[in-house]
Amino acid sequence: MRSAFHKPRLFFVLLLCIVGAVPAASQQTPLKLQIPDKFKWDLQTAARLRPQLLSQSAPLPGRYAIGRMVLQKLTKELHLPADAMFSWELRMVHDGQLNAYSSPEGTIYIEGGLAELASESAGLWAAILSHEIAHIVHRDWARRYLYRQSLRNGGGGTTPDDSDLRESTWIESERASENLARFCRQQEIEADSDSVMLMARAGYHPDFVPALHHLLRVHTRSAATASIYAMHPGWNSRDHDLKRAYVTASIDFDRRWPDWYASPGGNPPVLVFAEEPSVRKSADGEWEIQVPVHCEHLVGAVEAVLLAHSNRDADRSTTSQLPVSKQIVRQLSGCTSPKTIITFTLPAVPSLMSEPWSDVYVLDDRGSVLSRTELPRFRR
Repeated sequence: MRSAFHKPRLFFVLLLCIVGAVPAASQQTPLKLQIPDKFKWDLQTAARLRPQLLSQSAPLPGRYAIGRMVLQKLTKELHLPADAMFSWELRMVHDGQLNAYSSPEGTIYIEGGLAELASESAGLWAAILSHEIAHIVHRDWARRYLYRQSLRNGGGGTTPDDSDLRESTWIESERASENLARFCRQQEIEADSDSVMLMARAGYHPDFVPALHHLLRVHTRSAATASIYAMHPGWNSRDHDLKRAYVTASIDFDRRWPDWYASPGGNPPVLVFAEEPSVRKSADGEWEIQVPVHCEHLVGAVEAVLLAHSNRDADRSTTSQLPVSKQIVRQLSGCTSPKTIITFTLPAVPSLMSEPWSDVYVLDDRGSVLSRTELPRFRR
């Protein structure tokens, strides 16, 4: 989920972390950048652009009323200073994309594909909305803009004026791009960390956050590990960096909601981590594919599906079902140990190698996809 506007284009360019046109300064990233008391540029710009943003979105449809309910519960649990002024609102962009973003004054925009993915799950809605709430409360758009300004000015922050908005010729700098990307990734981790604590207070199990992350990975081709220039953390590093926050939030949730089923979000989700598979060829010519799988809150079994897909870079649908494939191998597993190894064996038969084996999906007992991992390319 991005943390800034992407419509209209002007505001997106100014506030989103972008690789490329950045200044030559090469300082360390100030992850706790302070916003001056009188700095209101982000709020003023949001007010000017609000009519255009409203015209590109619509009130959340009635079938997603649970989203509005979750937003109300989350915002009631915020601990804000007395002078904080946010107008909380949830709107939908009917474009079918898997994204959410927000405006500094408190409006959260969810795109159609992500709303469909969350569907009627209060916990998934909480994972989406609490992240955006954290960005709003932190005023991350202001922090990001000021950090870009500090890079541009060799480390000294300035208050933007009209000439800043017209600025379009920044000196390329590899080091500055790396610093800016690190700053953006840290903002995402901070928002995730605060979001799980907010969810625990409001009654939504923190495990809905990693569950959402893995569902998004199912439907996208985002890398598990981000490059040094990526503006969002990779899925693996995101889970790793949030381990302590998950534990702290889970303890707080258990204290507040000893009967999980009675919490606003209900029981925690089935959480499945399908890690990077290993592939080797045995002495008799068979291919052995081993997939480490970790499961939590599982009742029953999961099904691992090895799938051949000729276009592994194709866009993913928001459907919870498997994509169409000419070749599929299935295997059930109880996933009862902390890390279960699921092994697929493929005989070296030409008919089995007609298309590249590309992905392993893990499904729940209803056939809905919980997790996906890509196979390394291997010689057929």
